Amino acid sequence: MTLPDKGKPQRVLIASSHPLFGQGLRKLLESRRGTVEVVGMASSIDEAMQSLAALNPDLIIVDYDDEQLNRDEFLARFVEGERKLRVVLLSLSDAQQALVYDRRTMAASRIDDWLEDWKIANMEETPVEPEIPSGPTRPNRRSSMKHFIVAGILVVLMTALIIFGAGQIRLLPEAASVQAQPIDQMFTLEFLVIAFLFSLIVVFLLYSIFVFRRKKGDLTDARHIEGNPRLEIVWTVIPLIIVLGFAFMGSQALAETQRVDPDALVVDVVGSQWSWRFDYPELGISSTELRLPVNKQVLLRLSSMDVIHSFWVPEFRVKQDALPGGKEFVRPLRVTPTTVGEYKLRCAELCGLNHYSMEAPVIVMAAVDYEAWVAEEAGLSADPAERGQKWYETYGCRACHSIDGSPLVGPTWKGLYGIERKFTDGSTAIADDAYLTESIRIPGAKVVDGFQDLMPAAIAASMTDQQVQDVIEFIKSLK
Repeated sequence: MTLPDKGKPQRVLIASSHPLFGQGLRKLLESRRGTVEVVGMASSIDEAMQSLAALNPDLIIVDYDDEQLNRDEFLARFVEGERKLRVVLLSLSDAQQALVYDRRTMAASRIDDWLEDWKIANMEETPVEPEIPSGPTRPNRRSSMKHFIVAGILVVLMTALIIFGAGQIRLLPEAASVQAQPIDQMFTLEFLVIAFLFSLIVVFLLYSIFVFRRKKGDLTDARHIEGNPRLEIVWTVIPLIIVLGFAFMGSQALAETQRVDPDALVVDVVGSQWSWRFDYPELGISSTELRLPVNKQVLLRLSSMDVIHSFWVPEFRVKQDALPGGKEFVRPLRVTPTTVGEYKLRCAELCGLNHYSMEAPVIVMAAVDYEAWVAEEAGLSADPAERGQKWYETYGCRACHSIDGSPLVGPTWKGLYGIERKFTDGSTAIADDAYLTESIRIPGAKVVDGFQDLMPAAIAASMTDQQVQDVIEFIKSLK
């Protein structure tokens, strides 16, 4: 910082709304005749700024304790000027709060140090320019590059460690379908980017905290930074490009999962509280297990008998909702299994009391084994009670009605046939063929006392008269 010329009095402006501070300081400074000239007094920020322009002082002293003179606002307006000038923030309550700022660098020093340098300069025959201990200044280019290189190396190392550590953990289940491949590729790429961005933020944050922390005994202010438009543009444009790139790749991955095979096997998947049914319309088979041939695309046509359910086999990666409302709301989902094995279908949509148990086995079979299963399932037993047990499993009756006497959300079927039933309206009836047929076809016609009307009417709509009779024969056999 350059000091004033020797012998030239310093033109000083005092800014304070407190008369005691302003007048007392003025008398103190005027006692130094020949070295200091008080050119004016200001009691507000606006008045101080006007005086700066009109009086051209060499130094302005601001009352640090004056609440009416907001020092942050004053300094912000003070740095706008181009003329060489200093400002002193002076506190009478705290001797530590006495700092001098140079307008050009906004570097701060203790007032005692500055006054001492000023005194020495005025005693010398030749003006000197002692350096004032200052706050953080702009680092040179070589120093900046060194910090960026070190931080960059740390970012790369941390990214590599995160990727290596995650590679030791199985984040996703086995991929068992063609549709899982583009999805897993997206997962992998996104994880790499996330690992890098996480490292970039954390490394620079910690590096700044430890390397650029305030040193012990340093009471200076940090360098004032207005902003960096170039940096702001960079960190806006680059993330935007990344997001658009992922959007494009995501659309391609979605298109791959929906690629159509005209020879796909068709399976109607019907969800109901709280079971699944799988109908093979081309084969005339209904099952509570989803059996699929390996390496053959399957078109799953999803629907619901009551509320919204969701078809989800984690190993297949794809997921789709099953909606109520009839044929207009059937949702397609295409899957091509690639690995023989047993998996589990889960409902991924909260659908009621027993949502947690709405599961079904998914069995991917070799082509020969699948054909053998189809041949076996195509034939039905000649015993109506055995057929009724099959419909009991297929249409999800077991979710609400036990056959061993244990209580569920609906009455047990064990020992049901032929006994008297009491209903919520106070009436009674014998559980004969007519009553059971009505209970299946019109579930809410007679609600058994102690239970609620929860059975969806749509279930019976998909059953033939023979299937209903088979179910009744099965109930008769449960003595």
